[in-house]
Amino acid sequence: MAIAGLDVSELLELALLLVAVGALSGFLAGLFGIGGGAILVPVFYECFRLAGVPLEVRMPLCIGTSLAIIIPTSVRSYRAHYARGAVDMERLKAWWLPVLIGVVAGSVTARYAPERLFKFVFVGMAWSAAARLLLARETWKFGEDLPKGPLMKIYGFLVGILSTLMGIGGGLVSNLLMTFYGRPIHQAVATSSALAVLISIPGTLGYTRRSGSGPRTRCRSARWRWRSALTSSSPAAGL
Repeated sequence: MAIAGLDVSELLELALLLVAVGALSGFLAGLFGIGGGAILVPVFYECFRLAGVPLEVRMPLCIGTSLAIIIPTSVRSYRAHYARGAVDMERLKAWWLPVLIGVVAGSVTARYAPERLFKFVFVGMAWSAAARLLLARETWKFGEDLPKGPLMKIYGFLVGILSTLMGIGGGLVSNLLMTFYGRPIHQAVATSSALAVLISIPGTLGYTRRSGSGPRTRCRSARWRWRSALTSSSPAAGL
């Protein structure tokens, strides 16, 4: 028996995978101040491959879906960190506009960029973060405190555009920056949760607009097959 091109065993695997990844994403949002996109995007890529989503729209669809899921997890995480007074509001006020401009730039880029660009950005940033965590020493710092003025705005723009092209909430990038400038990891995590709210909402809207471009017929077919697969797997997920 096949539904939307998938047999029952594949649907059960998708359901269990999505439930597990959803739970892990929420856990990471609260613990590390990230939206979970670094986990969601690779899993979605495999799920969309099984569902027959065309290659040229698969990665953007993964990123847009990831950003949409990050919205509720980031809002909940930010409220919890804000209630404890852990969010660096001064840095948030300095960053919000450059980050928002970066998100808009990333959304515009996503409308015209080839599918390969999204992979390069995602893999490149993931490797950079891994190298920082595994190899860096305490003495590896850019400075004793975060800079002010134009450089701070450039950092904010980079956080916005890279996060939008990767489908993440910004925690991966902003945590690295803040710790490189000697900020405590707990403060970096809390501030990143606020940035995730700022990035995920306009980012999702941008990718929603992107879905109107490109090969429409195959996009609609892919979306129908994926929606059918998710609908069919919902009872299994509920178990």
